[in-house]
Amino acid sequence: MAKRGTAYVCQACGAAASKWAGRCDSCGEWNTLVEERSGGGVGGSPTAASRKRGRVVPLVGLAGESDTPPRIETRVGELDRVTGGGFVRGSALLVGGDPGIGKSTLLIQAAARIARLGHRAIYISGEEAIDQVRLRAMRLGLSDAPVGLAAETSVEDILATLTDGPPPAIVIIDSIQTLWSEMVESTPGTVTQVRASAQALVRYAKSSGATVILVGHVTKDGQIAGPRVVEHMVDAVLYFEGDGAHQYRILRSVKNRFGATDEIGVFEMTDKGLAEVANPSALFLGERSGRTPGSAVFAGLEGTRPLLIEIQALVAPSPLGTPRRAVIGWDSARLSMILAVLEARCGVRFAQNDVYLNVAGGLRVNETAADLAVAAALISSLSGVALPADCVYFGEVSLSGAVRAVSQAQSRLKEARKLGFTSAFVPESNAGDGATDGGQVTGLTELADLVAQVAARSAGGTERE
Repeated sequence: MAKRGTAYVCQACGAAASKWAGRCDSCGEWNTLVEERSGGGVGGSPTAASRKRGRVVPLVGLAGESDTPPRIETRVGELDRVTGGGFVRGSALLVGGDPGIGKSTLLIQAAARIARLGHRAIYISGEEAIDQVRLRAMRLGLSDAPVGLAAETSVEDILATLTDGPPPAIVIIDSIQTLWSEMVESTPGTVTQVRASAQALVRYAKSSGATVILVGHVTKDGQIAGPRVVEHMVDAVLYFEGDGAHQYRILRSVKNRFGATDEIGVFEMTDKGLAEVANPSALFLGERSGRTPGSAVFAGLEGTRPLLIEIQALVAPSPLGTPRRAVIGWDSARLSMILAVLEARCGVRFAQNDVYLNVAGGLRVNETAADLAVAAALISSLSGVALPADCVYFGEVSLSGAVRAVSQAQSRLKEARKLGFTSAFVPESNAGDGATDGGQVTGLTELADLVAQVAARSAGGTERE
């Protein structure tokens, strides 16, 4: 029998130490080192295995024919978009999101769709009893779908069940933090158990050709809980985003070995489950008022999908010695940079004002192309002049005040034309991309040019639209 030793494993990053310490040397977190027994078994160290000479692996060249990996389409358009056209057979996916955001609802809907198409689908719950899952399926109208259901947390029992009979097309494990293996001497949810359980299930997916979907909890800062090595082991990592009090949800791909990353799918939570949103741009602009100062429409890009998003800003006199800066849906450091450029390069003063910025619809914008739209919304709110209701903005702002070009400007402008927007303020380098689409495209070289446009609109006595 292999010798079992003792190690202290950090529950935040998975680093191991030979002795206990109050602070982890790898990630800097306090009181996260937990004593665990190490040794062979599922997820055990390679040194615990018998040592023998390895086999010679044949080497091939880069040139050659490569087959497209077979996929299982769920017929849920937004989910298939995010995964790159459906689930790849033999792949492992990790889905994370806040509690109650709709992960289990989406996955049981996908399992029911796949089962109705004639594939074998299995749903294993480690958090809920069978009756609870059945009640959810009944509420969603999925009770007649031939989905195999079980409530189990033992990895060995789950693997024995999956290998008994024909291999399934898709296996959903909800969630990976509840599983445990008898080969690892630690409690469920610890780094060692999560890593070992995930490794065993990924190995099963590769050997059987089944698609394994693991549901993961997230920490308070939005990252999937557990060791980061789990995200490296799987083929795709999807995040389910949104506000629990808001009916819209965003499924975002942050890693995908078989498709594009940063692709998003938009869903709406209804009493019948999650419904696809075919036109997200119209969704995010549905309740927009073009007569209010501080509102600008950003022509953004999420993966391969162009989206029109409303950027809302409110600039108000501050009673405090240090004015407030509050941001929802955008980078707060980026807002500070835009405010500094407006003050230093354009002479627009915000030092005595509170600044609030919000991205409508609960979406999180990570593009630097939103700089110009944010600047337009800030200038509009400060001056009290509403921007044209039929105009979109996009462009990156540098520290010198220059407006820099962005990618795929033609796709952004095409989406704007489709929704009735007839004018756009874009970087000068991208102005030619919209020449063939009709409408008025104004190219900007400096952020001061945009300030001058808004000042001219104010001086002209243009009434709020």
